[in-house]
Amino acid sequence: MYSTLDVDIRPGLGLGIFDIGASLWMVLDRLRNLQHIFPQIEVKYDPDASAITPIILHVRPHLDLLFSGKGQRLHTICVRKLRDPNPPVTLRYKDKIISSDNVILRRVVVNRTFGPTYPGDELRYPGLWFSFEDDAIGEGALQGLAGADKTQEVKRVFISQKGNDGKVGDALEEVKECPLMTGDISRAILKIHDGIVLHFYGHANRILHMRIGETTAQDLTLDLGPPLRVHYKEDERMAIHSATKKSNPDEDGAYFYNYFQHGLDFLMDGATHIVRKIVVHTNLPGSPLFQRYKRCYWEIEGTPEDDEDDSPPRKRFYDRFETISHFLSPREPPPSMHLDRTDEEENLTLPSPATRLYGYDGIFLEVTESSQIVSVVLF
Repeated sequence: MYSTLDVDIRPGLGLGIFDIGASLWMVLDRLRNLQHIFPQIEVKYDPDASAITPIILHVRPHLDLLFSGKGQRLHTICVRKLRDPNPPVTLRYKDKIISSDNVILRRVVVNRTFGPTYPGDELRYPGLWFSFEDDAIGEGALQGLAGADKTQEVKRVFISQKGNDGKVGDALEEVKECPLMTGDISRAILKIHDGIVLHFYGHANRILHMRIGETTAQDLTLDLGPPLRVHYKEDERMAIHSATKKSNPDEDGAYFYNYFQHGLDFLMDGATHIVRKIVVHTNLPGSPLFQRYKRCYWEIEGTPEDDEDDSPPRKRFYDRFETISHFLSPREPPPSMHLDRTDEEENLTLPSPATRLYGYDGIFLEVTESSQIVSVVLF
């Protein structure tokens, strides 16, 4: 028996521990640490376009969390099955209980609590609306309902950003920048044979340029803070493909600085402690690396047409492999190598676990069977 889910409604801002604008990576990480409260979680997504389509977390039995497709930010929260006692759910607004196992939330209570609103079949307020039907978040949530009986029972409650009125098109829009995003990477521009340029939310003038063969471990710590993990490189399976004559290319003790919260890895030289490679992650649902890293909003920058071109061509994380491959090399894609990251994970079963590695001059791509990019490595 699980305890009552007791949460406060914050119109336009969130519900309980869930904040509008929070990243999918952060929310899932928090839920993982609260399994005693949220024991059943289901992730729903479009496997053929998971880089651009919304993702829904079903936190059974009461919560549906809708995340925007590209930014993977919490867009809309739906509270449903208000009368389900397993476990019971209590909703509060400004410390006042408006719904619980023995308090039924009705239309008249909403009117008294939140005041007048525009006429309609649903009760809508800025960043908050109430529905009187039990439908999935993607169906009845965004449609009008009939009836205006004062005793009508509320079946679902929705919280979203203010200005979002719940129409169908809004569910596909990205979450607007909000204070919660401050300090997160807003754009990561990949420059082949150079490095990565990082832009941040809330700091328009803060731009960091990490260069391969130049940026040091100390630079990374000063600019990005200490990594969440330092991992010493032990996997030598790619050494057989190396052109070097060294029997062990990594005998210098190379190690990774893992910034899971930014979707970034930096491979550091064990002797000089200078960046050798940079890895960016797309956090695709259904891929073996899903939820290990936050999505990095990366762009691959091409060569400007001339010296006066201040907007060089770029391809982004949601572009298909064929488009990015032609961008990197107009010729046929290079031969690929097969990779199955579940080979060493006995208890991990995925519908399409295999990816392919494609190498180009200064960059290689890890690609799913549906032509989506899992990760990019600059070297």
